[in-house]
Amino acid sequence: MIIDEESAQVVRKIFEWKVKEGLGNLSICHRLNDMGILNPTGYKKKRLNQNYNNAKILQEDYSWCPSTVRNILKNDIYIGNITQGKRRVKSYKIHKVEQVPEDEWITVENMHEPIIDKELFEKAQSMRKVDTRVQSNGELSMWAGTLRCADCGRAMHKKYSRNKSGKRYEYYICGTYRKKSNKLCTKHTIKVEELENAVLQVIKLHIELLVDTESLLKQMNRTSTQKLVNEKIEDTKKAKEIEIEKIRNLKRGLYEDWKNNDITKEEYLEYKQKYEQDISKTREMINNLDKQKEKQEKMIQGKSQWIENFKIYKNITTLDRDVITELVDYIEVQEDKKIMIHFKFINTST
Repeated sequence: MIIDEESAQVVRKIFEWKVKEGLGNLSICHRLNDMGILNPTGYKKKRLNQNYNNAKILQEDYSWCPSTVRNILKNDIYIGNITQGKRRVKSYKIHKVEQVPEDEWITVENMHEPIIDKELFEKAQSMRKVDTRVQSNGELSMWAGTLRCADCGRAMHKKYSRNKSGKRYEYYICGTYRKKSNKLCTKHTIKVEELENAVLQVIKLHIELLVDTESLLKQMNRTSTQKLVNEKIEDTKKAKEIEIEKIRNLKRGLYEDWKNNDITKEEYLEYKQKYEQDISKTREMINNLDKQKEKQEKMIQGKSQWIENFKIYKNITTLDRDVITELVDYIEVQEDKKIMIHFKFINTST
């Protein structure tokens, strides 16, 4: 697949607006339409002169809609992947097309040059799952889509109030309590100032602890235990390869045995099939050993990546949207104002 640079620029803008500015799908549509950018159907027909039709588009209305933006943001073709098997025919008798569960899709990575990098794509996937409403001043709230009620699980809603001295402050309250009924959940209120202080202190604490953790991980990589595990896997693989070669030798001798009338043709075919099955099973065992070794290496790399993500903010003094989206998955607010921070790698509470 060859990149069409003109349309690729539009795709990059959509991902950047989503991740860096926190725009929702509808806001992205408005911006694209205001800029006079054709949607994919219009681009194919007007710019590429393709005989392309979309039954959902009437009277050559080539404006953007939220579903188009949503489909672009979740499409991994833009990071070089090809995913197939999303739909299938129900049966040869019933020619009805049905959706295939996502865990059954077939994805092959790095099939072509990517338009965006994987890090930007993954951030967009995380943000697609949360509510990112832009504030009245045009800025995205630092906590948008991050706060949840610890009891009902509903998103927390931002409100403003004044204290006794008349000073205005910002706080969050349970969405169920505010929107539905005070009998379904309690307030779970927390002031933004208290929230920021608590989250900042927890992040600082984690960074302080990382020095010891990183040293431990490096030591783990050098330990004889890890080395022995890898050596054991390699030794087992070599033994299986020798086993495969022995089976192949037996298979080669079968033909001579048959020609010398030592075995019948039926026996020859039976033994031949058995040896082929034995080779296939042994080869599968070797593949599983490779996967086991790869899995262990990924676990260590994953822990190291967790450390690196925190170390970026070693000298952090204040919080912003970038810090929250990089480190935090979501935060649960309890009725007693305690919070549970679900980091993208570990969980903690305060």
